[in-house]
Amino acid sequence: MSYEDKKDALPGYGNDKAVATLEAGSVDEIPAGELNAFGQMQGEQLTHQLKPRHLAMISIGGVIGTGLFVGTGGALAHAGPLGLWLGYMLMGSVCYSMMMCLGEMISYLPIPGGPIKLAERFVGKPLSFALGFNYAYNWLIVLPAELSAAALLVEYWTDVNAGVFIAIFLVAVVSINLLGTRAYGEAEFWFASIKVITIVGLIILSICIDLGAGKEGRIGFRYWKNPGPFVQYSEIAGSWGRFLGFFSVLIQSAFSYIGTEIVAIAAGEARNPRKSVTSAIKKVWIRIVFFYVVGTFCIGLVCPSNAPTLTKGAKVNRSPFVVAIRVAGIKGLPSVINAALITSAVSAASSDIYTSSRAIYSLSIAGQLPRIFARTTKRGLPYVSVLFSVLFSFLSFLDLGSGSSVVFNWFASMTAVCGLSSWFCIGVMHVQFTRGLKAQGLDKKSLLPFVATGSTFMSWWVIFWTSIVILFSGFDVFLAANAPFDVSTFVTTYIPIPVFLIMFFGAWIYYGKDSVVSVQNIDFFTGIKEIEADTYEEPAPKNLWEKTWKVIC
Repeated sequence: MSYEDKKDALPGYGNDKAVATLEAGSVDEIPAGELNAFGQMQGEQLTHQLKPRHLAMISIGGVIGTGLFVGTGGALAHAGPLGLWLGYMLMGSVCYSMMMCLGEMISYLPIPGGPIKLAERFVGKPLSFALGFNYAYNWLIVLPAELSAAALLVEYWTDVNAGVFIAIFLVAVVSINLLGTRAYGEAEFWFASIKVITIVGLIILSICIDLGAGKEGRIGFRYWKNPGPFVQYSEIAGSWGRFLGFFSVLIQSAFSYIGTEIVAIAAGEARNPRKSVTSAIKKVWIRIVFFYVVGTFCIGLVCPSNAPTLTKGAKVNRSPFVVAIRVAGIKGLPSVINAALITSAVSAASSDIYTSSRAIYSLSIAGQLPRIFARTTKRGLPYVSVLFSVLFSFLSFLDLGSGSSVVFNWFASMTAVCGLSSWFCIGVMHVQFTRGLKAQGLDKKSLLPFVATGSTFMSWWVIFWTSIVILFSGFDVFLAANAPFDVSTFVTTYIPIPVFLIMFFGAWIYYGKDSVVSVQNIDFFTGIKEIEADTYEEPAPKNLWEKTWKVIC
C-alpha cells in the first residue's frame, strides 16, 4: 500500500488532524480488557515516531562507541597491529552474521519488544524470559557506568567534582527519554552524526600522518616491523603468547560491537518499519567495514603497540588516536577526541535508558513482569518502564566512592557476557526460525522482505563464536603469569552463565514443557495484517543529496 493510499484509507482524510495523526504514528484503539495481535492492551501501545533517518543513525550509533575510540588502545597493546586488525575483522564477521539473522526476523515481524517477543514466538517463553531479563540487566547496569565515565572525562579540563557533571548528564538523558520516542530519535541522530564525523576525520588524519603529515615523516608500516605485527601476551613466549594476544582482542572487540542490535528494539516504534528496518540492516556491513576494519587498520599504522599510555593514565590518553596525534606533534586535537568521548558516553546513556525500558516493557506485555510496566501515555511513551530504568541511573554516584565503586564495577563487569549471551540467543532464534519455515513449507524468498545470503550458516557462526568468547572470556585469571588467582574477576566474568541457565530452566519448569514452541507450531502470521497496513513505498529521492543520503543510510 502506498503512502497516498494509506492516507486515503484513514478515516477523516482531508482534514489536517487526520493526516497529522497518521504521521505521528497513531495506533488503533483496543477494546477494554482485550489483547491485540502483539499482546498489548488498551493504554499499552507504542507509536511509530522514529523516522528512517533516526533508525539509520541509531544503527550507526550502536556501532561507534568508546570501544573504538579508547578500547582499541588496550587491544593494540596486547595483540599488536596485525592481531588487533584480525581480531576486529573476525568479530566483525560475527556481528554482521548476527545482524543478518536478526534482520531476516525483525524485518518480517517488526513488533514491539523486538528480539524478546520474537524469542517467545520462535522458541518459547523460557528463552524470552531469560533473554529479556538478561537484556534489561545489561543496559540497566551499563547506564550508570556510562554516566560516570562521561563525568570523569570532563576532569580532563577541570577539577570540579565529577558528581556535578553526573547530575547534569543525568538530567539531560532523562529529559530526552521522557520527552518521548521522537525526541530520543532526534537526539540520537545528532549524537551519532557527531561520532561519525569524528571517526571519519580521525581515519583521514591517520592516513595523512602515515603518509608524512607529522613531524616523524612518512611512517608506512614502520610499527608493523618495530615493535612488530604481534605482541607476546603477558610476555608469554612463542606462538601461544601471540595467539592469546589475538584472542584477547576477540573479547574486547566483541564488547565494542555489542549494541548494534538496538535497532531491533526500536523497530516497533519506527515509521514504515519493514522498509526502514530492512534498509538499516542491509547497510550494517558498510559501518562495520569502514569504522572498525578500516579504523583498526589505520590505528595499527600510526600508533606503536608499546606506547606506555595505551594501558594506563587518563582515559583520553589511552586512545591510540591521541597517541598518534601526539607523536605527530599535532596540538589541540586530544581535546576534540575527549569531547567526542563525552558525546559518545552521553549518547550511550540515553540509549541505555531507551533500550532497558523497552526490554522491561516487552517482558510486561509478555506477561513476565507486572502489567503496570506496560502502561503508556497517549503519545506511546512507556513511562513506568522509563522511570524504573531512570532509578538505576543514580547508581552512577556510587562509582565516586572508593569502596562502593569496587562493588559497582563488579556488577558492571558482568554486563559484557550478558551482551554476548543476547547474540547467542539471536543465533538460536534464527535456527528455530529457519527450521520452522522449512517445516511449514514456507519459502523464505517469497515470504520475507529481506533474505540474507548464507544466513543458515551465519546463525551457527554466531552460536559458535559467542560460545567460545563467553566460555574463555576470563582466560586471563588462569594464567600463571597473573598469579595469585583473582576470585572477584573470575566470579564477575562467569556468574552470568549459571544465572542465565537458572532463569531459562526455572521458566521452563514454571511455564511447563509446552511453553517451548515446536517448529510446526511457530506462529509466523499473527500481526502481519497490522504490519502490512503500516508499510508503504518511500518517495523516490529528488536530488543528489537525497540520493547520497539514501545510499549511506
